[in-house]
Amino acid sequence: MRISSFYCLTSFTICLLLFSCKTEKQDLEVETIADYIPLKTGKFITYRLDSLVFINSGRAEETHSYQEKHAIDAQIMDNLGRPSYRVFRYLRDTAGRQPWRPSGSHFITALVNSAEVIEDNLRVIKLVSPVKEGATWKGNRFLSDNPYSLKYSFSNDDNMGDWEFKIENINQTLVLKGVPISNVITVTSINENLNAPVTDAGSYGARTTAVEKFAKGIGAVYQEFYMWEYQPNPGSTGYKIGFGVKRSMIDHN
Repeated sequence: MRISSFYCLTSFTICLLLFSCKTEKQDLEVETIADYIPLKTGKFITYRLDSLVFINSGRAEETHSYQEKHAIDAQIMDNLGRPSYRVFRYLRDTAGRQPWRPSGSHFITALVNSAEVIEDNLRVIKLVSPVKEGATWKGNRFLSDNPYSLKYSFSNDDNMGDWEFKIENINQTLVLKGVPISNVITVTSINENLNAPVTDAGSYGARTTAVEKFAKGIGAVYQEFYMWEYQPNPGSTGYKIGFGVKRSMIDHN
């Protein structure tokens, strides 16, 4: 009986050690920001870009579509003196027949535990490490109050610093143009809709949506960012103020 008890205890101890080693190994195998935002000079991603604009004093809307390329140009210092990568943007027609033309730039700064994008002096924390389901952070905490006030007289941006970014849907498969892309994560930050789409022309409306998807080994493959409000106009036609952007990857290297 003593021998049997000894063997049972030994077997239990071995199983416990094996489980502990396996758990420790899983804990060590964490995914990092570099897995989802790879930074290397010469890397590019091409998107189908659909840009929502409001015309005729906001009383009509149009969607302007392009091909847009984001190409990493070089490693430089950002405006805070930190090592960063400069990304040039280019536009051409959706059929890809016209030559690329410059369309601005932004910076990506990869830190130990986060990745920031600085564009038009707006600094946003796009991702944090370790990359895991349910991770949350205040991605807009460096933005000033009403950061879009110089371009748009709306109220959608009055609490952007409070937006809670969250990693969802780890290891999902996303199909773009019929091509499945594996190891995709989704980062959401806000999804607020009031009378949007506008069904009651006599009531205020607003849409504020921000979601971005990153694929392992590729980078950002999909984005939706809509910020607009609808103002009713008694006795006349109501109007909208704001913008909308949708990007869907069509090519990369």
